[in-house]
Amino acid sequence: MNFNNLHIILYVENQESSTEFYKKLFRKEPVLNVPGMTEFYLNDHCKLGLMPNNGIAKILNNQTPHPNEGTGIPRCELYLYVDHIETEFNNAVKIGSKVISPVSYRDWGDKVCYLSDEDGHIIAFAEKI
Repeated sequence: MNFNNLHIILYVENQESSTEFYKKLFRKEPVLNVPGMTEFYLNDHCKLGLMPNNGIAKILNNQTPHPNEGTGIPRCELYLYVDHIETEFNNAVKIGSKVISPVSYRDWGDKVCYLSDEDGHIIAFAEKI
């Protein structure tokens, strides 16, 4: 199996608020922003989507718990390698990210910080050391 492109979708309580947060976090505009989906290019082969909890709940058709039941609970981690971790950490704190763990050297060979967005999704910025 070959994956040419990756599309990660986060389920969010409030699409508009989350869109504003990620615009500030990534310091870029979304490539798509319509009711029900916002998308940001992270690189040439990866996009991050934001889909409202109620929108995905319709697709899931009561076959899983409603995504609203998980709001605030860490449900995923975005582990993003960056060139300047302190710059990204400071920007994330400035825009209101919750600090989970400050920039620290980790035993797996990365310098990493952990934050969360308003829905509880974990965002890690990392640099190889």
